[in-house]
Amino acid sequence: MKNTTRLEIVPVWPDGVAGTENGSHSEQETLLPPLLGAEQSLIVRNVTQPTLLAYLPDPSVANGTAVIVCPGGCFAFLSIETEGTDVAYRLNERGVAVFVLKYRLTPTPVCDEEFLQQLPQIVQNVEQMMSQAPIGIIDGKQALKVVRERASAWGINPERIGILGFSGGGVITIAAATQYDADTRPEFAAPIYAPVWQKLTVPVDAPPLFIALANDDLAIADGSMPLYSAWKAAGHPVELHIYSNGGHGFGMTKQGLPSDHWIERFGEWLAVQDFLS
Repeated sequence: MKNTTRLEIVPVWPDGVAGTENGSHSEQETLLPPLLGAEQSLIVRNVTQPTLLAYLPDPSVANGTAVIVCPGGCFAFLSIETEGTDVAYRLNERGVAVFVLKYRLTPTPVCDEEFLQQLPQIVQNVEQMMSQAPIGIIDGKQALKVVRERASAWGINPERIGILGFSGGGVITIAAATQYDADTRPEFAAPIYAPVWQKLTVPVDAPPLFIALANDDLAIADGSMPLYSAWKAAGHPVELHIYSNGGHGFGMTKQGLPSDHWIERFGEWLAVQDFLS
């Protein structure tokens, strides 16, 4: 049972974002066939006006904690189901409000067939992926600010708002956990199979960190060990899970592997950090 209420679609930039008109490119949902080892799933592309998809838990289980979820997709698309809405449903069961972030992306062809043909090259083009990262990071920080400003309307404690992201969305998550002000600081952060893109400087008041990835993830060759070590050396709470198998982009996909259960480990970690009481 999905103990969830889809509340509303919330603009990240209520007054709009200047300079994001892409001509013939418009936001579009695409049903992605089994590809690159993943199951068939829904993706979103050509996002030019960032929004938050708000999912609130049943009031009987709500605990005031909220998390902004940033799906991955190489900044060319968003895995909106396996790294977005499916995560929201599971966290809602634990009483956590979830806001799935649709951040701005690099435009991709309107033609689905052409897009699918180019997708393997898009995924492999790390330079192209990271060229869009600064804009996505700006959207992520603004999303934290928006949720904090409107927290009371959603029954959220403004001091219990965190961020979680996958792959490219994890890049946004790491940036949010290291580059913030009073309005945009997350209370916890969870980069899931996220590459460290920028120079890593851990703030003195950095939030607790939860990290998860698979050992056979070729996109994260360092196993996120530098990220874990930097947090530990700075004396901040950090937990790292490295699963033997799972690949890159496992999200909420069931593969019959221990990595299928990372979301349970994340829930346990939230409880230990006193975000579920």
